Amino acid sequence: IFSIVVFGSIVNECYVNRDGQSSQLLCIFNENESACSYGIAVGVIAFFGCIFFFVVDLYFQQISSVKDRKRAVLLDLGFSGFLSFLWFVAFCFLANQWQRTTMGRGVSQGADAARAAITFSFFSVIVWVVLAVRALQRYRLGTDMSLFATDQFPADPNAPYPGYPSGSGIEGAETYQSPPFTETLETNPKSYQVPAY
Repeated sequence: IFSIVVFGSIVNECYVNRDGQSSQLLCIFNENESACSYGIAVGVIAFFGCIFFFVVDLYFQQISSVKDRKRAVLLDLGFSGFLSFLWFVAFCFLANQWQRTTMGRGVSQGADAARAAITFSFFSVIVWVVLAVRALQRYRLGTDMSLFATDQFPADPNAPYPGYPSGSGIEGAETYQSPPFTETLETNPKSYQVPAY
């Protein structure tokens, strides 16, 4: 959602006429086209990356290969860390260019959109760092537990299949218990009678 806010506000309101008379649209961030282009690019990449990893998370339990699961988690970790860095650069770049912008009539029209892009790029840094930490925790959990490893089959293909665990060999003297509610059962049950029609 934050990425939609960032690239949406830049595309919709951060291109303005400088003097109101020329038809040329300029980027509101110090008339630096690179600032607007970078904010839009990072927002679009983050948006499509979120959709991709949402689909991967939906189908993660259906991935049967241990190596593919490990790759999916490592890809999530790398992508989240990389986008954290990109959003940090976007926040610094947009904030720096906004400080250098001279306020004018055209700039004041898109000032709220520029501030929204800067603010939500900062929030995106925090969100993507949290996602990277969660992916790291998921990776560590998978290496410690059964996310990646399976104990179903032995490592050696020639090893026999493990049998059921054996008991202690001592059976209790009371192996048979009477069924519950035996007091209500009749001792001499009546024989079955065929209904007359």
